[in-house]
Amino acid sequence: MSLTDAALRPVVDTVQVPTELLVAGAWRPAGSGRRIEVRDPANDTVLASVADADSRDAGTAVDAAAAAAADWAATSPRFRADLLMRTFALMRERSDELALLITLENGKSLADARAEVAYAAEFFRWYAEEGVRLRGQLGHSPSGANRLLVAHQPVGVSVLVTPWNFPAAMATRKIAPALAAGCTAVLKPAAETPLTALAVAALLQEAGLPAGVLNVVTTSEPGPVVEAMLTHRRTRMLSFTGSTEVGRLLLRTAADSVLKCGMELGGNAPFVVLADADIESALEGAMVAKMRNGGQACTAANRFFVQGPVHDAFVEGLVARMAAVRVGPGIDESTQCGPLINPAAVAKVDQLVRDAIDRGARALLGGRPLDGPGFFYPPTVLVDVPPDARVLHEEVFGPVAPIVRFEQEDEVLARVNDTVFGLVSYLYTGDLARGLRLTEGIESGMVGLNRGLVSDPAAPFGGTKQSGLGREGSTEGLLEFMETQYVATSW
Repeated sequence: MSLTDAALRPVVDTVQVPTELLVAGAWRPAGSGRRIEVRDPANDTVLASVADADSRDAGTAVDAAAAAAADWAATSPRFRADLLMRTFALMRERSDELALLITLENGKSLADARAEVAYAAEFFRWYAEEGVRLRGQLGHSPSGANRLLVAHQPVGVSVLVTPWNFPAAMATRKIAPALAAGCTAVLKPAAETPLTALAVAALLQEAGLPAGVLNVVTTSEPGPVVEAMLTHRRTRMLSFTGSTEVGRLLLRTAADSVLKCGMELGGNAPFVVLADADIESALEGAMVAKMRNGGQACTAANRFFVQGPVHDAFVEGLVARMAAVRVGPGIDESTQCGPLINPAAVAKVDQLVRDAIDRGARALLGGRPLDGPGFFYPPTVLVDVPPDARVLHEEVFGPVAPIVRFEQEDEVLARVNDTVFGLVSYLYTGDLARGLRLTEGIESGMVGLNRGLVSDPAAPFGGTKQSGLGREGSTEGLLEFMETQYVATSW
């Protein structure tokens, strides 16, 4: 092992944190012998180094998944469900250590990390339950000539690519339905936060996962490595969470092999407050929607539209709440907002803020990176943001709240939909009928109506337009990893 920081000791005393590749049930170094340094974004110190896979390692991992595919598909749904439930129990049992691991490599506050572990574990429980409920269909053809039998079969070897912002939840949201469906898989976690994914894989092994069913490759060269997996003749599915830009490239590669694709891509979530909304409730929801994981979430509120009569009260309340947020290292129990993931993230957020100010916006709070070690950006509130400001059109991925005043409903609906993205929207109103009517005109896959949080393993998570294809969670998430087979027969 290559765990170099003493801060990890409370984790590794309880949770196995491998640092090699998982291929065919064995932890092995990369063929090249290269390593990737994993850094703590709160102080830029090296926590560990993990194996750095190349394209040959990727091909070997897909071969291992292919070799295990037939036996795993032949297991009973109950067998697979029991394994997932054992893993759920292990995650719950070791939740404090897993949360600390997430905080160390990702930077988020311990409170956010604990919430992520609880959410991530629920995918194992949900799909343990959902995997044994899947039903087919039996019917007659309209002509009466034969019967129609419809069943669901595992799609096959699946490539799972996850981001750094939720290293546990994004992994389990893909692993759990893939395994429940009877698929084998290769997981490629983000190079910034590989340790959590490796620890989850170790828990699955502890729960009794057969060799080759889940393989894990970590790499500093995601382009060539993922391409090698997508062009492998045995790969049948790609499940990707990440930016729309990268998603487009992967879809082009997947098209050559006509792979089934589930894509959870970028967002530009609007947060709309109507004049009849409960302002205190809207402010509470805004803090959840904006500040969860320091704004580093595809579901984060990105653009705030507040109707004229309540604009000033909302701005005043949000500034007060954002100013009270404690910024610091995530491992400090009092921290509410940790660092951004790396210097590039800080630079991007600062560029968007500077652009808005240059175009006439005013920063009522924050507005500049914090000095000192680590990659910190303070909670920031912008007002008088002009329509052409980049911050209204690009995903911020940071603790910045740009606020726009509007007067008429039809005006705000046009602004809400004026984006290539359509992942999630938030709407606050005191009139439920009015809210439901407006949600029908909102072009997004999810809407938080008087709620600042939409994520739930039992709900279909996904977007419209360039925010993705398919759904994760719910029954839909299981069906993403299955193919429908129809049989015509008579008796």
